[in-house]
Amino acid sequence: MSRLPETIYKLRRKLPRRIQRILGASDETSPGPEPWRLRHWSVGIYGGPSPLLLRPLPEAENPVLTANDVTDVPAAFVADPFMLRENGVWHMFFEVMNERRGKGEIGMATSEDGVRWQYHQIVLRESFHLSYPYVFTWGAEYFMVPETEEKRAVHLYRARSFPAGWARVATLLTGHSFKDPSLLHYEGRWWMFVEADDHYRCGDLRLCHAADLFGPWVEHPMSPIVTGNPLTARPAGRIVVHDGRIIRYAQQCQPVYGLRVRAFEITELTPERYDEREVSGSPVLSGADAPWNACGMHHVDAHELEDGRWLACVDGWIWNPLYRQPAGDSLGPNGYSDRGDGRTA
Repeated sequence: MSRLPETIYKLRRKLPRRIQRILGASDETSPGPEPWRLRHWSVGIYGGPSPLLLRPLPEAENPVLTANDVTDVPAAFVADPFMLRENGVWHMFFEVMNERRGKGEIGMATSEDGVRWQYHQIVLRESFHLSYPYVFTWGAEYFMVPETEEKRAVHLYRARSFPAGWARVATLLTGHSFKDPSLLHYEGRWWMFVEADDHYRCGDLRLCHAADLFGPWVEHPMSPIVTGNPLTARPAGRIVVHDGRIIRYAQQCQPVYGLRVRAFEITELTPERYDEREVSGSPVLSGADAPWNACGMHHVDAHELEDGRWLACVDGWIWNPLYRQPAGDSLGPNGYSDRGDGRTA
């Protein structure tokens, strides 16, 4: 741990106990802060010649969005960004961790060039935690499938008024703590990749499919397609098709959660068969020597532009200097002090 975070931590211990309780813990024997307080997540913009070769855009002042940009709620961090382009304007949707509620909500920002972003507002709030707002278009309509694992379900939302008005219109799956559901429409069918380890070890990837977006959804006969492997199971952003190849991104969740993003080419995808292989050059995103993502990255949403280049929104994190960095066996299986709520980013 660097000297600066340790110094800030020691200064915090000298604050009045009432203030310490607000920050998370008032003494060394207390349970400590909620897991989501331990990290600062921010959003950046990358680009490159392909979705497998992405680097920070020189013209982007990364991070392009932080908790400080959120104006309508007290934000602890922003993470899990997804983008859509409408009438020449980029719309980005992302998790905003509401520090007062201790739950994620979905925020929205816009950009005309994909580089400079302006935060607008929270566009979706529920009584339960929301994150990973997987937005897409289908049949001239806008849809969103956010993570709603607290309800042990996958819910589908449709825009009543894009981009700020959303309504829940269907429940696609129930029965597990579904995390980071990622949809793909391919060869006439819908496919959903979703992590569903009820013990929060990020190790089991389930595959479901349907003829219609609204279902019924059925589990693939080879599912779970990844079992007990936190290095490759949990989805890390939008599934893309590039030069005829289907690319699935996966979070590497060990030795710490949110360490890097790996990429896999899906080589067989039918209602009966599934196969994939890791692509050359994977991992495709890792922590960089920058103050906002030095500790790791765990998400990417890449879009091909008219000139063949790719633009991607990503996220990254550093340890929150207000708290002592978890060490060794104090970390849960995901690499954070997990008390079972699963709210990391």
